[in-house]
Amino acid sequence: MSHFKLVQEFLEQSAQRFPDKIALVCGDNRLTYSELENHANRLANGLRMKGIQRGDRVALFLQNSVELVIGIFAVLKCDAVFVVINATTKTDKLVYILNNCEVSALIFSSQQKRMVPELRRSCPSIRFFILAGENNSSEEIESECFTWKEILDSSTANQLPAKNIDLDLACLIYTSGSTGEPKGVMSDHSNIIFAVNSITSYIGNSEDDIVINVLPLSFDYGLYQLFMVFSFGGRLILEKGFSYPAQILSIIEKEKVTGFPGVPTIFSILVNMDLSSYNLSSLRYMTNTAAALPPAHILKIRDTFPGVRLFSMYGLTETKRTLYLPPSQLDVRPDSVGIAIPGTEVWIEDENGNRLGAGQVGELVVRGRHVMRGYWGDEELSAQRFRPGRIPGERLCYTGDLFRMDEEGYFYFVARKDDIIKSRGEKVSPKEVENILYKIEGVQEVAVIGVADALLGQAIKAFIVKNNSELTETEVLRFCRNHLEDFMIPKYIQFVDELPKTSSGKIKKTDLQ
Repeated sequence: MSHFKLVQEFLEQSAQRFPDKIALVCGDNRLTYSELENHANRLANGLRMKGIQRGDRVALFLQNSVELVIGIFAVLKCDAVFVVINATTKTDKLVYILNNCEVSALIFSSQQKRMVPELRRSCPSIRFFILAGENNSSEEIESECFTWKEILDSSTANQLPAKNIDLDLACLIYTSGSTGEPKGVMSDHSNIIFAVNSITSYIGNSEDDIVINVLPLSFDYGLYQLFMVFSFGGRLILEKGFSYPAQILSIIEKEKVTGFPGVPTIFSILVNMDLSSYNLSSLRYMTNTAAALPPAHILKIRDTFPGVRLFSMYGLTETKRTLYLPPSQLDVRPDSVGIAIPGTEVWIEDENGNRLGAGQVGELVVRGRHVMRGYWGDEELSAQRFRPGRIPGERLCYTGDLFRMDEEGYFYFVARKDDIIKSRGEKVSPKEVENILYKIEGVQEVAVIGVADALLGQAIKAFIVKNNSELTETEVLRFCRNHLEDFMIPKYIQFVDELPKTSSGKIKKTDLQ
């Protein structure tokens, strides 16, 4: 097992161990570890020559691509901090993020060229721009904007000596809260390395694993697929998304993919497809996070992929990963998201800070080396989320999520604290209602929220995406009456063509209000 001190060593050590192995497949590109290492060193030297210094923030405003992977490692190699921003981010939010962390350089693609004049005006900290991509001539580019090719051609492939230590920041991951502006979660090198080692240990990864990633690298679950694969010297198949499921399934078959990380929206599409024409026998494991999988979908996945180990998990950007359910427990407790990941500790507290026992509902608290450093430039918000532990100087993460635990110590997600519906004086967990709705034949996706109601306080409303079926409101309500307590039965059912989602595929309930 390799020993890592800095995140860029995931690439550096694999390039030493497996120089000629294909590390990254992205579209028609197939790059070896040594090629990626060579490009990342060239870009790092180029960034250094343009004045990037230790601790500077460099933003990568790119969709999943070879350049994004190279850019991440190049920024780390010059002791700077990378910030991946989703390529679909609109100008206002982009400007907010760039100014919030005072970005020194921005790497972008030709699709975003039209935004550059506005960014020049609105983001005074940006000293230069780099235009990524193949066929970009520099003729139409203004001063302080360089092409990818120019930078790489004018620099050497020598590896820069690292000045950073593992306590230095590696990246900022911007996460949108349920309210307000995006927050930059500060991850240092040791946070990332600890999380990568912990997760790969329980998944049981080896250099033979081939992992497909359809999630954006701006999303921590997507980003960590890159880090994990490069840490054990595997191969990453990097895709731009999951818009064409049939195409992704063909790639899994052709590339003999062994690992498939997904989110509930992806799995809800898969369990409703006819997969009989694909040979998916190479798959060894699947992982799910972002939101808990409905038990009905877990059972369908088990039937559809009998040879695959499914890891149902829970995490948040502030700790990377928190809980995982060992696959042997899926049949015993399909609605649990498991136990603490190796090397960490979790418990449940009430509002007065008392630890709670089995069957009681309270806030999940996380302790471990994966608890991030706080929010960039926001001490007040950091102090709410990251609070002191027993040992002087240590930080615990208060997740803002309500959980309960069973007698054996397995944890169950109940709701986000701000998600709980109060109807008829009773507290209703939207998740519990959603899990029942997912059992109805013909239901593909569900979101349950509370809406203001003069009589009930809040009434329960369910938004349902159907799977080409003739399902009616009457049938849904009949099923609910048979399976839910009366105060949990939705007052309103609305059938919709699709549900609003975040860039990482989570259902965005704030847009349903």
